[in-house]
Amino acid sequence: MADAHLETLWVYLAASPLLGLTATLLAYSLAYRLFERAGSHPLLHPVVTAVAMLIGFLLLADIDYRSYFDGAQFVHFLLGPATVALAVPLYQQLPKLRRLWAPVLVATLAGVAVGAASSVGFAVLFGADLQTQLSLAPKSVTAPVAMGISEQIGGLPSLTAVLVVVTGILGAVLGSHLFRLLRIRDDSVKGIAMGITAHGIGTARAFQLSREMGAFSGLAMALSALTGALLVPLLLGWLGMI
Repeated sequence: MADAHLETLWVYLAASPLLGLTATLLAYSLAYRLFERAGSHPLLHPVVTAVAMLIGFLLLADIDYRSYFDGAQFVHFLLGPATVALAVPLYQQLPKLRRLWAPVLVATLAGVAVGAASSVGFAVLFGADLQTQLSLAPKSVTAPVAMGISEQIGGLPSLTAVLVVVTGILGAVLGSHLFRLLRIRDDSVKGIAMGITAHGIGTARAFQLSREMGAFSGLAMALSALTGALLVPLLLGWLGMI
């Protein structure tokens, strides 16, 4: 009887957009529990583990990405309100932000410029074609903006989206180790570095470590998106690539 109920439930979910939503929520819930039981080890960051679970599930169930996203787009829609909500913890850090506004702006400009230039430089060094180079240039900017920049400058938005996710995951996994290695203790500095280099995924990791770090990471993520949209095309034009 139980098997019959499970089969009926599977048939219902497989035929509706609820499958993608259900799979996403279950994967992240399991990944987060694993992350907590492992003592918040960065290599088991819930985004990394949940993505691996979802890929395995879609392959085993022979479900294409478009069908999955019909349901998962509901979670995707919430990214907008979640991003706006980052203004709340940032407002709580307003006194410190007033003292640091100049270093934050300089760090954002430097981070976006170095991130784009180094990505393109390594792509050239390893013999990547021009379109791949252009797709790499905005990889340190949050995904929606990065894809828009990539399309504008002649890159592949789909490739840029993958690179953005990989960059965010690497930043979230390695960031705290680098801060310890470099003996950086100020949470505002850590947050700015994480937001510029690892955008949304890095900001989520920053909030797990410190509220102040998360607030400054959210600010840096927003500023780098704005700066990247203006600076990356100008920088590539100056280099004669577009």
